[in-house]
Amino acid sequence: MQYFSQITNIRETEKGTDLILHIPGELIQRKIIKYRNGSVINAEIRIDDNRTITAEQRKKIYATIRDIADYLGDWPEYYKEFLKFQFCMEKGIDYFSLSNCSISIARDFITYLIDFILREGIPLSEAALKRTDDIDRYLWSCIKYGKCCICGRKGETHHYNAIGMGRNRKKIDDSDLRKMQLCRIHHTEIETIGRESFEKKYHVYGIIHDEEE
Repeated sequence: MQYFSQITNIRETEKGTDLILHIPGELIQRKIIKYRNGSVINAEIRIDDNRTITAEQRKKIYATIRDIADYLGDWPEYYKEFLKFQFCMEKGIDYFSLSNCSISIARDFITYLIDFILREGIPLSEAALKRTDDIDRYLWSCIKYGKCCICGRKGETHHYNAIGMGRNRKKIDDSDLRKMQLCRIHHTEIETIGRESFEKKYHVYGIIHDEEE
């Protein structure tokens, strides 16, 4: 569930920060209570700093939509509206304009578009790594859909944490290990030049991939 909310009071203590939230126009007590784990209800807070979409974000969005339209064979305007509608439905937010939406909405929409092209196997006119606005989420999606995070080709898992000699890589639980998805070419490269040089060259890194997050 996602709802627009307003912070009406804030207090810092030795244990952390307490917030009082108001969700205008919504009666959701019963919906929230069912997610209670003991006396705690876990939630994610994202603060809107009132900044609007940047020119660079807008450029990424329109370039990605053009690539999607070119591949699927329809007008970019159609896919822009279709994907915005699907995004709003999935996130539970109101329709927005790419001329003045918030910088956080723009970032989430870019992430949605990148996730879409990885899932559907749609090629881009430049590397998806250059289009993303949320590198963590991009690296997560590359692992999920088996795409090289550098070039977008079919990838294989590269473990940042050493597995250890004599252990079967196909049978161990690697859910708590940092990893990334790389094609055979880039997998060979990182093994050749080393992790530190590879990170500096491509600005990527290993992450922990949890399907439930």
